[in-house]
Amino acid sequence: MGNADAVHDEGLLAGRGPESLGTDAGLGGAGAAALVGGVLLISMVLAGNSLVCVSVASERTLQTPTNYFILSLAAADLLLAILVLPPFVYSEVQGGVWLLSPRLCDTLMAMDVMLCTASIFNLCAISVDRFVAVTVPLHYNRQGQRQLLLIAATWVLSAAVAAPVLCGLNDVPGRDPAVCRLEDRDYVVYSSVCSFFLPCPLMLLLYWATFRGLRRWEAARHTKLHSRAPRRPSGPGPPVSDSAPPGPFFPDCLPPSPSLLQGPSGSSPPEPDLSQGLCGPECPLPDAVLPQAPAPAPPSRRTRGKITGRERKAMRVLPVVVGAFLMCWTPFFVVHITRALCPACFVPPRLVSAVTWLGYVNSALNPIIYTVFNAEFRRVFRKSLCLRC
Repeated sequence: MGNADAVHDEGLLAGRGPESLGTDAGLGGAGAAALVGGVLLISMVLAGNSLVCVSVASERTLQTPTNYFILSLAAADLLLAILVLPPFVYSEVQGGVWLLSPRLCDTLMAMDVMLCTASIFNLCAISVDRFVAVTVPLHYNRQGQRQLLLIAATWVLSAAVAAPVLCGLNDVPGRDPAVCRLEDRDYVVYSSVCSFFLPCPLMLLLYWATFRGLRRWEAARHTKLHSRAPRRPSGPGPPVSDSAPPGPFFPDCLPPSPSLLQGPSGSSPPEPDLSQGLCGPECPLPDAVLPQAPAPAPPSRRTRGKITGRERKAMRVLPVVVGAFLMCWTPFFVVHITRALCPACFVPPRLVSAVTWLGYVNSALNPIIYTVFNAEFRRVFRKSLCLRC
């Protein structure tokens, strides 16, 4: 992501103004620190997110609707480590001087905008998917069609946000080829609003509604289970066997006699008098002698609308992922939209560089979050690493 300040303002990737370009070039001091930090960051992003992709693709227990979006999020982080981070680290090592072609800079800026937007949109798509699963479960499709459509939409919209940079937006008169940045101030405001300041409040609102609905669903479930629990009689009498089949308890009715259930010599049972029942007209008939109607096929909507325990566990890690994302990227967007809206405001170059690094660090955090907060991911990660040892 870049800024849209005038030609004489600081550049994003460099994190420095043109007046200080090249002062920290080379491997001395800040350049060496940028190289070591960059190599470490790229290695962590590649290793962690590759493990996430391999685990979700190979382990059936991880192939849940929520994890499809996590797979897409990991793919965005992998592309960031391959396409964006190497030129960014190279620019930092050179002290902010862009020594490559301006066209490559435009491609880098477009990929940076698209992948950051794709990460946010994927998190937003997860919130939409979970909201539908909790609030309207009978209309929720667990087979993957809805999830694939949402994932495709996130990438198409992300590409649309980044497309103006590839269409010549950065080709402005007097452009400094030694600085790689976004040159249009209005575009920085537009991309920041579309990529962050609009989807993030929407995402938080949907998560609030989702977890509120989930708490209501859990409370209703517990109430229903308690209301169905059989109550034992308080007076004297033989204890009710725990192995008895579930059903309503009628203290005035006796269990059916074995002679009613089986005729002599194992023959089929005789036809009972269904008009009076076994113990009088006032008692309901036990299930053993009721004529068995063919069981209706379970409705597919109800089956696919049920929220499984695995999905509820997967949902618990989402607030941590969203919180880490907001913690890492909010300073970046605040700083850069401030620079775009207030060109006269002075923002220290080191602050620009620091918030940019912090945003990229988020790509390495997600696999760590999955390992710490999700037992299934932790088990599969351990299994995958042991197989490769």
